[in-house]
Amino acid sequence: MTPSHKNEDRLKTGEQEQPKYKLIFESLKEGIVSGEYKAGARLPSEGELARRFSVSRMTVVKAMRELQQLGLVTRRVGSGTYASSRQEMGGGLFGLLIPELGETEIFEPICQGMAQFSHAKHHSLIWGNLNSGEKKEQIAEELCHQYIKRGVSGVFFAPLELTQAKDRINQKILAALDRAEIPVVLLDRCVSPYPFRSRYDLVGIENRRTAYIATEHLIKQGAKRVAFFGRDLSASTVDARIAGYREAMTACGQKCEHDLSFRGDPTDDTQIAAILDRYKPDAFLAANDHTAAQLMQSLLRLGRSIPGEIRIAGIDDVRYASLLPIPLTTQHQPCSQIGMVAMSTMLQRLENPDLPTRDILLSCSLMVRESCGSALESATEA
Repeated sequence: MTPSHKNEDRLKTGEQEQPKYKLIFESLKEGIVSGEYKAGARLPSEGELARRFSVSRMTVVKAMRELQQLGLVTRRVGSGTYASSRQEMGGGLFGLLIPELGETEIFEPICQGMAQFSHAKHHSLIWGNLNSGEKKEQIAEELCHQYIKRGVSGVFFAPLELTQAKDRINQKILAALDRAEIPVVLLDRCVSPYPFRSRYDLVGIENRRTAYIATEHLIKQGAKRVAFFGRDLSASTVDARIAGYREAMTACGQKCEHDLSFRGDPTDDTQIAAILDRYKPDAFLAANDHTAAQLMQSLLRLGRSIPGEIRIAGIDDVRYASLLPIPLTTQHQPCSQIGMVAMSTMLQRLENPDLPTRDILLSCSLMVRESCGSALESATEA
């Protein structure tokens, strides 16, 4: 079976929902980035592709134009269409090593920001083709091997979290990319616990400042005993958020006889009830919006009113944050800007490998809604 036929079969069996020109586009793109169509190789003619995919020539032309816009092909009048060389592509074929892509909302707009960066128009971002049933650890390792095999120019890596094997797998992946001399830009989180840091550039948000501002806001709304809740085995970003939370508690004069930062399962009603009974918090800052949403449901099941008895805030501002039973006050991540800065950082690293390692951290913006009480109170006053 020829490479092009293999790609065609894969698309026919697994991606029927896509427009026909996208099937052609993805088939040819996969052949180019995997090396099945070598640099300078002539691609099938428009007529041949039209017959193979049972489409019009205009549909084929649309697919070719998208490939040309990405710099993956060169069209020569009277001669045909050819796979571009790495130099013609701008030298940028970048792998996205984000096992949580599709699970955590922040990464999709981050990737969109990378693609929209003005200086990245000749570069390509690729995902690996993996089975959806695989564990995140397997997905991460297999993506790493795929990208090394393809000889990508760089990898954007969001390290694993929420799994016992996260530290071992993260270090194994980075060691493999180092051996292949492939530059890495970390997204959202570092692989080393504070105060240590890795030797890779990192682009994310100011987690400490973000949690400080959210905690301060809850206190200004009248909260006297603010608790922090995050999941076990979370990334180092949560440690930074706990630090910001504690700093705000101290700065605002909130003195508690116990540390009110907790780790666990936000859906565990027994644990949440025990925290409420023993420590009597009147507000929660959750490590992220997903945790906040689950914590909100637990509090409601336990008969606690929000924000009447307990105020709550999150971090991320995912799409459903404003659609929860009580719209969630949260910190909005500038995901598109994070993506653009990440791409800029990668291109700078490629141009100057000896640059000092950098942490580039962007600020969030507070989105005030009913869960902390202030939005509801403002509406009542109006």
